[in-house]
Amino acid sequence: MAVAKKQILWVDDEAELLEPHRLFLQEKGFEVEMARNASDALELLRRRAFDLLLLDEQMPGMRGVAMVREARELVPSLPVVMVTKSEEDITLREALGADVAEYLVKPVNPRQVLSVVTRILEGPKIRQQALARSFVDRFRQLELVRSRDLDWRGWIERYAEFVQWDIDLAAAGEMGLYGSLRGLYAEMHRDFAAYVAEAYPRWVNEQIEGERPPLSIDVVGEFLQPVLHAEKRALYIVVDCLRLDQWKVIEPLLTPLFEIETTHYFSLLPTATPYSRNALFSGLFPGEIAARHPDWWGEREDESLNMHERELLELHLQELRGKTPVRYHKISSAHDSDDLERHLANAIAPDGVTAFVFNFVDLLTHGRSESAILYEVARDEIALRQLTLQWFRRSALLAVLREAHRKRIPVLLTSDHGSIHCNTPVTVLARRDATPNLRFKFGEDLRAERAGEALLFTNEDQLRLPRKGTGSNTLLATGDGFFVYPTKLREYQQRYRGSFLHGGVTPEEVILPLSLLTPRG
Repeated sequence: MAVAKKQILWVDDEAELLEPHRLFLQEKGFEVEMARNASDALELLRRRAFDLLLLDEQMPGMRGVAMVREARELVPSLPVVMVTKSEEDITLREALGADVAEYLVKPVNPRQVLSVVTRILEGPKIRQQALARSFVDRFRQLELVRSRDLDWRGWIERYAEFVQWDIDLAAAGEMGLYGSLRGLYAEMHRDFAAYVAEAYPRWVNEQIEGERPPLSIDVVGEFLQPVLHAEKRALYIVVDCLRLDQWKVIEPLLTPLFEIETTHYFSLLPTATPYSRNALFSGLFPGEIAARHPDWWGEREDESLNMHERELLELHLQELRGKTPVRYHKISSAHDSDDLERHLANAIAPDGVTAFVFNFVDLLTHGRSESAILYEVARDEIALRQLTLQWFRRSALLAVLREAHRKRIPVLLTSDHGSIHCNTPVTVLARRDATPNLRFKFGEDLRAERAGEALLFTNEDQLRLPRKGTGSNTLLATGDGFFVYPTKLREYQQRYRGSFLHGGVTPEEVILPLSLLTPRG
């Protein structure tokens, strides 16, 4: 079936002089209708559909800019290219104010016009086709090259590439190719779990410099401390449960304000707030925190274990560089956000570190399991990214970053852990002493029914965790599994299948963005 030609309306009082341009465009597959004035053009727009409007600014009667406004009332999405003799700044500004797609100054040659028309009308399709070809070529290589032989740097590169393809294919609407990419994730998850099972105990116990990735305990010392040394003050922002793909979709909103350098680090295990975020502030493994501050670390596995983040950061900075002023804000509700924005001018300390913890993304992922509405609007990774982007556009976090830009303050922004879209129930056999978490558990006698669906560590010291009275075994979910008990199998499946959870061992939970934002200008 023949493809319908794109329809162009060209409005110019010197239409006869543009006949070579019209013929050239028609040779290239476009249908071009000419009009000599705005009134005739508007009548044509009322009678039939056009894909693009080429418009002279200086015509007898209605000016081009005025016609743009009337044309937009008829066809709001119609792209407009202004083609005019005027080189005056005022004309250019008026055209840009009318939101024209392009502005050309006569004389123009036919190929110049063709280039603009092709970019506007066929650019998205051309880019989509190029992306599809590029992915198909790369997909063959990704299938052939197994990830089991990667070191930690290789794992960061591989996961970052998966994330970028994930975002690009979804944005291009290439859902068939997107499905092919998602088909590679299961193997990546298996290989990553096998790699972490062997490498992680060495990373946290041997401390061999250069042979392990940056971990949660290294972020302040290796990344925040140099900024403080150079600038005397900095913002330290932790967005709870922010995955690498979520960061990548909000990052473009910040490029007008900041030069952005992004690296990556590996979260401590379990990838849960009491362990990973306390380590971000303290520079200590959870077992060390519990040993040094037993009053701050009890048996409960809940938010109360994160009540001393400010004190942990103060002590950590004092060990690194002497006494350092610390101002700390935790934003966990709409009230907190409103209060922060009302007092934003005074929220940032004049020197030292101002630390912010933003909990919205974590609340979104947890709330999705409890809310049918949230479950419906955040059905998968694509929807979760879009929700994160919409939140960020109106968030107190963006207000804080704009204030940092205004005050010329560098920002270190990161997350404490990510999350994984869980669809596979993993049956756990355990005693009553086992903790209730869905992606990690502690207990005396603890194992997954199918061993390949979880990692079992039989000693807290392997992971540098606190010694627990409930038993020394730690079970960490791999892949997209969530733990269920045989006696509550149906209840757990119905409630948690499709949820975004964390605490286990996947690149989505473990490999995290760490970005230095340096104000522009």
